Amino acid sequence: MDEASGLRTLKKQRTRQAIAEAAIRLFLAHGFDQVSVAEIAAAAEVSKPTLFRYFPTKEELVLHRFADHQGEAGRVVEARDGDTTPLAALERHHLAALAAREPQTGLCDVPEVLAFMRLVYGTPSLSAALKDHLAADTDALARALDPAEGVTARLVAAQYIAVFNVLVRANWTRVAAGTPSDLAYRTAVEESAAAFALLRDGAAAQGY
Repeated sequence: MDEASGLRTLKKQRTRQAIAEAAIRLFLAHGFDQVSVAEIAAAAEVSKPTLFRYFPTKEELVLHRFADHQGEAGRVVEARDGDTTPLAALERHHLAALAAREPQTGLCDVPEVLAFMRLVYGTPSLSAALKDHLAADTDALARALDPAEGVTARLVAAQYIAVFNVLVRANWTRVAAGTPSDLAYRTAVEESAAAFALLRDGAAAQGY
């Protein structure tokens, strides 16, 4: 990449970041539905067409923060060693994320994270759009389990993603109610163990 291309890429990254930060700041202050795209564009000092080039929908101004974890379950399965079952790899990854209080587990009481998740779960259009992300995660995991994406692999993938989402919401509900994440950790681990035991009974019978 030459210097000119590098500068253009850096400028685009900074523009995208400025738009995203302006959007989140306004949404948290006033509510998702109360802020217009025009107001976000003005705050970020860009035009509306420019904003939509970076974020095709208003919801993506928020949900892009999930992008780093999109398809994560599938990547975990693909990266496992040959002696580890897919479900064991997913469980180990999930427990490590809980121990690290990763935001995507719901077990994170950092004020900024709590405010962001309140925005997502408290806005119907964002919650609905989040389901599309979960559907994409299911597809990615099914492909990792079976490149042919047979029905059995899709069923196992759908079960895992659904269970993971339930665990995340349970963790989030506790910390949002004021329970410190360190105190909620033990319950989160116990519920995860019970959930993976249920998954294991069904998945193991199908070779996963």
